[in-house]
Amino acid sequence: MSIDLSKLDKTHRILFNIPLRPIQGDRFQPTGFPSLGAATYQTKDGTKLLVESAQSMANRLEATLWDEAAQKPVEDANGISYIRVERNGQFLTSSILEAHRINSPYLLEGGDKTFFEELKASLGGLAEGPINRKLLAETLFKYDSNALLHGVFLAKKELAGGRLRIARALSAFVEAEGVELAASGGVKNDHVNPSGDTSQGFGNVPFSRDEYTAQKIVLYVNLDLDQIRGYGLGQDATRLLIVLALYKVRALLSGSLRFRTACDLEPEEDSVFAVRPSDFVLPSLTELSAALKNAVQLNATVFKQTVVQFNDKLSKGKEEKSASQQ
Repeated sequence: MSIDLSKLDKTHRILFNIPLRPIQGDRFQPTGFPSLGAATYQTKDGTKLLVESAQSMANRLEATLWDEAAQKPVEDANGISYIRVERNGQFLTSSILEAHRINSPYLLEGGDKTFFEELKASLGGLAEGPINRKLLAETLFKYDSNALLHGVFLAKKELAGGRLRIARALSAFVEAEGVELAASGGVKNDHVNPSGDTSQGFGNVPFSRDEYTAQKIVLYVNLDLDQIRGYGLGQDATRLLIVLALYKVRALLSGSLRFRTACDLEPEEDSVFAVRPSDFVLPSLTELSAALKNAVQLNATVFKQTVVQFNDKLSKGKEEKSASQQ
């Protein structure tokens, strides 16, 4: 059965506020930042805690589309556009996994310039003057459709002077409120030499550990439909991007909420209702799986699956040459 998205036609954004809970017990470990630790902050409702940041959630949403064992997109997304990077004929990485997606140095700086020149030619009309966002969106959709959901910044000056940017159309973060610190700790025991040199990894090493409890944990999701429609890609491409975004959210909720060893969460309810529009219910993974497969097929003639060969020696040689010319 096809998913009816007609009720979203006049909707600017889909917003979800999804209650979560620890799978076991009450404690959980939030994300931490260098020289900062856990991000707690005061609001009018009291102390809140950032459990997972927007940038981390982008990575996790992208990962729902990747089969780690097979080193390719999941079966539901088979045929979708993306760039695969190989070294000596073996898989190395892909645009789905890379933090900067299509702007990754493994794609653009790896010695094999075939894809870079192809991308440059496709974007040639953007070298001067105002950015033609439709041409940019068409190019990204062709080579790396996920970039139109998760954003990209093509910073290389050879590509329209480094002016090509797409903001995230799909964003998410996890917050907790009514939080309390649950401090604990332990000892790394050395039963052979408890008083050994700890700087060398020997001896007993005590450590502290900060976890938290919360009255409420919420996953916030924002899907900007106006941005997706604004790409001007046509009905089939627009539907694919919306279905793909919803698929990622549902796949995340269906088993990818183990952020860390001590932060394993799950939705409080199976049914997920949107805050906006209030009558929209997130379809099941089975429904979205079928819808995504169909949407990929409808765009098959547009999509490319590109393979880039990464050559360490060539990329290092280029760096050495550039340094010698300075």
